[in-house]
Amino acid sequence: MKPRTALVLKDKPVYYPEFTNELHYECEVVVKINKNGKFIQEKFAPKYYNEITVGIDFTARDVQQKLKQKGLPWELAKAFDGSAVVGDFVPLTSSMNIQDLLFNLDRNGCRTQEGHTKDMIFSVDKIIAFVSQYFTLNTGDLIFTGTPAGVGPVSVNDSLQGYLQGEQLFNVDIK
Repeated sequence: MKPRTALVLKDKPVYYPEFTNELHYECEVVVKINKNGKFIQEKFAPKYYNEITVGIDFTARDVQQKLKQKGLPWELAKAFDGSAVVGDFVPLTSSMNIQDLLFNLDRNGCRTQEGHTKDMIFSVDKIIAFVSQYFTLNTGDLIFTGTPAGVGPVSVNDSLQGYLQGEQLFNVDIK
């Protein structure tokens, strides 16, 4: 869960939070919900989204570890202000298969993460069906789907670029 304040505005930097010494990036496919729904069956899930992008789910890893050790929820480590970068949304067309998309993240010009939606543990449709059992999905909600191998730390002055099918959808600097 990320509150509205977690979203980083387009063309704005991410400010390294003072409460962590281990800020990590996690590049993920992000789906935008286009109509309200609850208890959505997996077979009907595609009717609830029509745009996709890539984003970063930032995690304060040291904070997360402390919370895990105490058996506490992770929101403090993942839902802080400025913890969600979201790229430009791309409309899903009939020629695009959401289960056959390549996405990646570059850090300072070097590829750090590369994933493919066909390799995700749970499909986008399965995620929507599951989440909608617990939360009513509303138009404009964003669902981050999970990250491939290669997560890692960022430092002040790093630059991160996210790509979907080779198209750059965001560029963000760490300040």
